[in-house]
Amino acid sequence: MGRSKTDGGAGVRERILAAAGALFAEQGYDATSVQQVVDRAGITKGGLYHYFGAKEDLLVELYRTVFGQRLAALEEILAQGRDPEWTLRAIIDDIVVGTAAMMTESAAVSRELAHMDSDRTQRLQADWRRYQEAVRGLIRDAQAAGAFAAVASPELVSWSIFGVTTTLHTWYRPDGPQSADQIARELADLVLTGLTARP
Repeated sequence: MGRSKTDGGAGVRERILAAAGALFAEQGYDATSVQQVVDRAGITKGGLYHYFGAKEDLLVELYRTVFGQRLAALEEILAQGRDPEWTLRAIIDDIVVGTAAMMTESAAVSRELAHMDSDRTQRLQADWRRYQEAVRGLIRDAQAAGAFAAVASPELVSWSIFGVTTTLHTWYRPDGPQSADQIARELADLVLTGLTARP
């Protein structure tokens, strides 16, 4: 409130994305106009179009921002070459805590992904499938080696994780009874207890 509109300076692009993410999460993609985004970001339409060609570009970039961090973290965790229990716990911790830290953006992306055109959606979903398969590959290899019990398929185990994390924005509250760290620890304990290899 009271901020003059400016299209220069550091952080303008980030400010636009933050405004778009908040508005998409609050009222939906269809109900949000470009004018509302620029008003909340405190810039002009020309300033927005300097960074983004269309409203859909905002949604695409929000997805890349949210998911790009998780994919980079996954690759970093896997590159450490630690044992599968440590690795899966680290992945669960990152996806829960990371999603909680970007709750507004995650909510906007989860709710509005269908608004992207099919070519863009397919490219983004390819990254998501790569993430899923990396997690499933970790579980599959650990089961084959006897480090994890083969009590369920890698697909089912992974969806027990993703089912929680992809819906986190619908039920997690930062001021709720449990922190994101606690939720991550409990989810990891639950999954890994089920995967504990038995003689």
